[in-house]
Amino acid sequence: MAETSTQAVGRRKEVIGAVVANKMNKTIVVQVVRKKSHPFYGRVVSKAKKFYAHDEKNEAHVGDFVRLEETRPLSKLKRWRLKEILKRTALLPETPAATDAAQ
Repeated sequence: MAETSTQAVGRRKEVIGAVVANKMNKTIVVQVVRKKSHPFYGRVVSKAKKFYAHDEKNEAHVGDFVRLEETRPLSKLKRWRLKEILKRTALLPETPAATDAAQ
């Protein structure tokens, strides 16, 4: 009788990046920058990639640093879910520029 080996379920991938857009409902766009040494020249090369992530409570804002967790496909582009917000950006109050310039 052949033995069946059970594979350990791998952990879900996690990435850290900055939120670049949050205009959609329950969706954020996160840019992840990865730095890697060039194999021949040795210079550090940075690659940027954008991920669409599910934000259930619409709590992430542009400029926040967040941790994403891989998940099942939620839509055509969304394959990630917001796990936590690592660093919040300082939100500045909006001032109407048209009224300041008129006075």
